[in-house]
Amino acid sequence: MMLILALIGGYLIGSIPFGVLLARAFGLGDLRQVGSGNIGATNVLRTGNKGAAALTLLLDALKGAVPVWLAWWYTGSADVAAIAGLGAVIGHCFPVWLGFKGGKGVATFLGALLAFSPTGFLVFAVTWLGVAAVTRYSSLAALVASLVSLAFVLWMGAGGLIASLALVALVGLLIARHHQNIARLRAGTESRIGQKT
Repeated sequence: MMLILALIGGYLIGSIPFGVLLARAFGLGDLRQVGSGNIGATNVLRTGNKGAAALTLLLDALKGAVPVWLAWWYTGSADVAAIAGLGAVIGHCFPVWLGFKGGKGVATFLGALLAFSPTGFLVFAVTWLGVAAVTRYSSLAALVASLVSLAFVLWMGAGGLIASLALVALVGLLIARHHQNIARLRAGTESRIGQKT
């Protein structure tokens, strides 16, 4: 029962569309009609408002971290904490308030990872920076970093079987949400960091 409550609670927190709400509050219009139509910080940045984009990034990360922290605090269980993080990322990717059309979940994933395993978060950051510096592909860096950090956290011991499966599902969801980026990477048409489009 606690696992179900953690999943639902994480989902409800994760489904808060901060990008859409902040874009509206800053007078930037409907974020879903801007750029890629995504609800995350990257698309908010396309409006030209760096402050709104930074705030979106912070809040999207917090909505991944808060459910994990609450689950740890209330139950002391890695399994429940991991399920809460999974729920948060699912909520960001498929928010009920927006017809289940959400973002890619990277910021929310990072928030959940930071709360669940600060060392795993550090591994993600270092890997992302390394891959991005070599390839100049942000999406590829995020995909590789998520896999490397997953392997690291599992190797260090993520808790029980449920926590391990939740983390695998998290990374699997992240990869699935990047299917368009993966197709562009394979076709050689993915934009590089700093490249003008």
